[in-house]
Amino acid sequence: MCNLYSSTTATEAMRQLFDVKPENDRLGNARPLTAIWPKYDAPVVRLSGDGQRELLNMSWGFLTPKMSKKTGKPISPDAWNNARADKVASSGFWKGSFQERRCLVPATSFREAKGRNPATNYWFALKGDEARPPFAFAGMWRGVQPGLPEDKLNLLTHTIITTTANEIVRPVHPNRMPVILAPEDYETWMTGSSDEALALLRPFPAEKMQVVREGGGVLKDALDSD
Repeated sequence: MCNLYSSTTATEAMRQLFDVKPENDRLGNARPLTAIWPKYDAPVVRLSGDGQRELLNMSWGFLTPKMSKKTGKPISPDAWNNARADKVASSGFWKGSFQERRCLVPATSFREAKGRNPATNYWFALKGDEARPPFAFAGMWRGVQPGLPEDKLNLLTHTIITTTANEIVRPVHPNRMPVILAPEDYETWMTGSSDEALALLRPFPAEKMQVVREGGGVLKDALDSD
């Protein structure tokens, strides 16, 4: 699974990379994000009502109600920040978003942890001319959070799809890794059929990735990660 990533690409560069017109940029004066946790806001590229790509912030994780076992009253909702690739087309929780609301989630690296007390953190990125070239996770979004209080009911949220781990991620996280899309697949992911989109939910080639940071101390790693 993925529960921490970074997105430090400048807004103008994101617009160019993801083919977003300046008038469809809703980020404003966005700052680089070296540590994005569940329930944090982060950039997302989605299709607007007229079919154009737009860049805007969404909170990470589809939200579901949660009740206190002691009091029976609502408490902070759960955030579903990852969706399994083998569930998105069949699960009632994910199916509608997969069919109708696929999106791109800009990133520059992601962290997986190995071991405990203390864990060792591994930051993964793509190889390229830059230290950490920008890329996009396969994501989904939604604009209604059923069953939540009015202040969160219409919150825009996104989630990241995961698939089986490739050879570089597997020694750290044996089972899962986020789906990284190749640029030539962005349009198919966002506008293609469900079958075409499902075909893209595969491990990214390990030879095109690298570990860019390894060590303890999540906060320090996050601050220094890009």
